[in-house]
Amino acid sequence: MTAIYKKEIRTYFNTLAGYIFLGFFVAITGIYFMINNMNTGDLNYASTLAGSLMLFWILIPVLTMRLFAEESRQKTDQLLFTSPVSVWGIVLGKFFAAATLFLTGVIITGIFPFILSRFGSIAAARTMNVMFGYVILGCALIAVGIFISALTDNQIVAAVATFAALFMLFMIDGFTAQMPVSAASSLVFVLILIVIGALILAGETKRIVLPGAAAIAAGAAAVVVYKLNPSAYDGLISRFFGWFSMISRFENFYAGVFSLADTVYYISFAFVFVYLTVNVIEKRRWS
Repeated sequence: MTAIYKKEIRTYFNTLAGYIFLGFFVAITGIYFMINNMNTGDLNYASTLAGSLMLFWILIPVLTMRLFAEESRQKTDQLLFTSPVSVWGIVLGKFFAAATLFLTGVIITGIFPFILSRFGSIAAARTMNVMFGYVILGCALIAVGIFISALTDNQIVAAVATFAALFMLFMIDGFTAQMPVSAASSLVFVLILIVIGALILAGETKRIVLPGAAAIAAGAAAVVVYKLNPSAYDGLISRFFGWFSMISRFENFYAGVFSLADTVYYISFAFVFVYLTVNVIEKRRWS
């Protein structure tokens, strides 16, 4: 993993990619910081970070699009697959390299609170809390970008797909507000999820009988629950998609509240996508 990490860090800084990322990140964050504090007169770095979250839509795709897509396009991924490094080591090395570059940008912009402190007092604890939430949210989104990069050999496709995925994650609160809330709609949604799960299981196991039987049993159980207690399904669709909301969980950090649950959520979210990336690479390695 260390060798992969060092290789990716060198690649970032031996090309323009790393400098462009850092320059764009610091410049845009700095402009937003200046405008925000000049207009409001409020010595508040937390609002600068919160307002710059939309930068993730552009920065994360740029940061992650080449990590696996370029390797696949140039066929250098075969060298990785035959190296003594484990797939987990390959994926984690690339993930930590991208996370390091992102963290470097955050550390550079960390000078902003010191600038503010010369003109008045700042809420140091809240600022550190927001920076922590900002970093782990960024790392979770980096994991999404790496996963998408592993699915294609085209950097542009990886960037556009990552942008679309992040857009959906950021806008999911607005989408869930438009979702049907009736119990019947939720039951149909649950049955669809069961069918999708069965199809995925069948594809993984190359068997139909067991996934089919499991789907029938789960579907029957869902219908029984609906008959016995239909209120359990009220608003289930909104609750389901709301679980994927990234912004609502960041609001706790922005409010100055350290939330262990939200911290675990972001870390788990990143782990899941790293795990999915490992599975994709494993299949490609043995195909």
